[in-house]
Amino acid sequence: MLFRGLAASLFATVALSFSAAYAQAPAANPLDAIPEKMPFSTPYGAPITAEKAQAVIKAAEDEATKKGWPLNIAVADSGGNLVAFVRMDGAQLASIAISEHKARAAVKFRRPTRAFEDGVQLKDLKYVTTLDDVIASRGGIPLIEGGKLIGAIGCSGGTGSQDEAVCTAGAAVVNK
Repeated sequence: MLFRGLAASLFATVALSFSAAYAQAPAANPLDAIPEKMPFSTPYGAPITAEKAQAVIKAAEDEATKKGWPLNIAVADSGGNLVAFVRMDGAQLASIAISEHKARAAVKFRRPTRAFEDGVQLKDLKYVTTLDDVIASRGGIPLIEGGKLIGAIGCSGGTGSQDEAVCTAGAAVVNK
């Protein structure tokens, strides 16, 4: 009898706890906010020329050389296709594909790859990792000329901040 009374009391306490938890208003989900304007909607333009892609690579390579950072540097066109690439002496082999991936992701999603890194690392937006072709690592920057996306640069082989700094120097050839 005593056992039944204790069990009933325990059950009632647990049931009240659960009902009180569900009665509280759920926390607002920041992903439910609807922006007024479409973010990252720079229109795609004509593909970057080989000559301009080489100039972007040269500026990035000069910056990496100045800093002593052997990197892989890729430029993709507005369709995400590789146009120019350099593997600096001593750059790690794994970063060849990563630099290309960063350039393609920056083109496809029309945003710096840092946006994905920030989403995962700072905003806990785990869903980002479920999107095809995302790379949540900085070092991919769109190239915008005349208000249109003509390609992107991707750098890999250093830390994310090193990759991004070199990409920024290369992107400055186009992004003015």
